[in-house]
Amino acid sequence: MGTYWKKNQQRLAPWLFLAPGIAMFALYVIIPIFQSMNISFYEWDGLGDRTWVGMNNYVELMDDEAFYTSLKNNVIWLVLYMLAIPAGLFVALFLNQTVRGIRIYKSLFFFPFVISQVVVGLVFSWFYDPSFGLLNIALMSLGFEAIPVLADETWVTYGIIAAGLWPQTAYCMILYLTGLNAVDPEQIEAARLDNAKGLKMLWYVVLPQLKPATFIAVVVTVIGALRSFDLVSIMTDGGPWGSSRVLAFYMYEQAFGEYGFRMGYGAAIAVILFLIMMVYISAFLFKMYRDEKGR
Repeated sequence: MGTYWKKNQQRLAPWLFLAPGIAMFALYVIIPIFQSMNISFYEWDGLGDRTWVGMNNYVELMDDEAFYTSLKNNVIWLVLYMLAIPAGLFVALFLNQTVRGIRIYKSLFFFPFVISQVVVGLVFSWFYDPSFGLLNIALMSLGFEAIPVLADETWVTYGIIAAGLWPQTAYCMILYLTGLNAVDPEQIEAARLDNAKGLKMLWYVVLPQLKPATFIAVVVTVIGALRSFDLVSIMTDGGPWGSSRVLAFYMYEQAFGEYGFRMGYGAAIAVILFLIMMVYISAFLFKMYRDEKGR
């Protein structure tokens, strides 16, 4: 055994260090995914005996209007949440400058990342308040009528997304600031000698070196958009009339909320949410792989 270890130490040592992390990931992520898939084929209240119903939960989803509302809202979240990535990039480019007082600016932009989502939800709820919220005070001072953002079916989802973009932009900013510290200064200097500047410098020199940061930013932003539960719960509780529901919130309502303990139906919604997430992230991974292969 000692001889085998000496011969294969460099190959085995990384796996020994990774083993605890892999075990925890399998226990708390991989296994629950398959358990959720299994539960989705049952009618179950979480306590009593399970009743096998096959694909009935998925068939019921196809006729569930609330499910389609939640799905539509999640698509809107996915599309608009991507604004956090370019916004975080441009904030990081600004904060990467060596100007006076830059530490204060960094602290201000970093602040949304460290506060709780519950606090973010409460702050924006006050901001949108039709009576004393800053948004409507500004609108009325300009001669417009107050807009009850969180009570209007048209605006409510966009209002919650705007609240979520605040801390998500800060997170993407941190990723890009870290990536900018790793940008090769020799490539920057060579590009300047070739008279590259502004957008050309950004597009052809800086962004290619930020691909690892962009990959992480896209993945965490997609996951953040699809698991958007806390802001919806704090700001509207799915209202008005269920118009701000997203899949994660509707899953909770079905499994634990006012609809009773329909664990199987909630698990079916969770499986759909997981598949959407996997399709979105896999498509991005394939694109990155194709780009790297074509280099």
